[in-house]
Amino acid sequence: MMRHVATTPFGRRTVSLGLIATQVAAKNVEQDATVDKWNIFRDIREARKLLGVSDRALTILDALLSFHRDRELTASCNLVVFPSNVELILRANGMSLTTLRRNIAVLLDCGLVIRRDSPNGKRYARKGQGGSIEQAYGFDLTPLLARADEFRQLAEIVETERKALRVIKERLTICRRDVVKLIDAGISEAVPGNWRRFRQRYDTTIAKLPRKPSRELLEAIVNDLEDLWADVHETLESFVISQNMNPNESQNGTHIQDSNPNLHSNDESEYGLGNEAEAGLSVAETDNLRTLPKRDLPLGMVLNACPEIATYALGGPIRTWRDFVAAAEEVRPHMGVSPSAWQEAVEVMGKQDAAITLAAILQRTEHIRSRGGYLRSLVEKAQDDKFSAWPMIMALLNARMSTMETTAARKTGGGADDGARSTSGGANPASIEISSALEKSLRGKGWQ
Repeated sequence: MMRHVATTPFGRRTVSLGLIATQVAAKNVEQDATVDKWNIFRDIREARKLLGVSDRALTILDALLSFHRDRELTASCNLVVFPSNVELILRANGMSLTTLRRNIAVLLDCGLVIRRDSPNGKRYARKGQGGSIEQAYGFDLTPLLARADEFRQLAEIVETERKALRVIKERLTICRRDVVKLIDAGISEAVPGNWRRFRQRYDTTIAKLPRKPSRELLEAIVNDLEDLWADVHETLESFVISQNMNPNESQNGTHIQDSNPNLHSNDESEYGLGNEAEAGLSVAETDNLRTLPKRDLPLGMVLNACPEIATYALGGPIRTWRDFVAAAEEVRPHMGVSPSAWQEAVEVMGKQDAAITLAAILQRTEHIRSRGGYLRSLVEKAQDDKFSAWPMIMALLNARMSTMETTAARKTGGGADDGARSTSGGANPASIEISSALEKSLRGKGWQ
């Protein structure tokens, strides 16, 4: 005659269909089934959100498994554990009795354990001859064995989802970084394009990102960002191809001049910008540099030598060095000089000399194809104390004086010096104001 096993809870606790379903699953377990109890626990812990198990309930399940002496759960063994509430509280890290009871109910509702209550609701075991357990009342762990495959599959689903979420987050981080830096590069390098629209598209897309987004939402946002990245990258790539740019220009600051050999050998070396050896000499290395004043360049002299910078002045004419530096910072992106190249120049030369150098490059910009690369080459020379802004300004002043004299000679049929000195006006090259000593130095020391 088959012995009756308790299937209903003690006291006021009611029976639910879920409890009966759990008992049916435990009854249908294969007789030769066996599984490692800690592997089951790890799978349940991974799939706890899908199962609806709380962290505290997992703590109690961990304690219940510890009361089963064997590591393996097998259908042929008695899988009922019968610890008292006091013992469970100790192994559950001292949680309160109310919390213990509430989370035991969670384990029962999730179908992880079955309550096998005694007639009086106590948990105990009745042993037979030889000390073997004949009847036990407590918590039956058979559902863990019966649903081991289900727990394993749920854990695999959670792990797959976790990996997919990690991958999509990595894509999001990389795509956000690329889009932001490419847009900044396009703006700083003055590349033609609707950069404001690109920025608005980026801000609108990122605004959809909540604090804890789902994987589906992240995939939609990443797809939008990748489309934006493609548009931005295509804009920059098309500009680079159209300009036939050399990668070395931005990587190592190589000084690239106009490809016309006559222009390179005559015009640029004459003005002290195309010939790196002339532009980079230190004050102590040539007679020309020794004869220059050992002080800062006057603002008026720099403006006479580099009148183009005045067109970029903010809020009126340039009256102070602060105005001059602000104008240089304004013209920098239009010249294709990157922020990093400008920052390096400021750190090495100082703001004032960096602005003077940039203004001199602007004055001869039509003869210098890579303004940013040329600025970097001058910065490298300045780091080795082999560069001074004086020769560049003197060469530009001398060039303007020569143009002034030629123009005056054509108008008067001779007497270029007198015509030049009598001409005045801001737009006329004859408006250059320098001291007689400096003019004598220019004419007598080879700056012509």
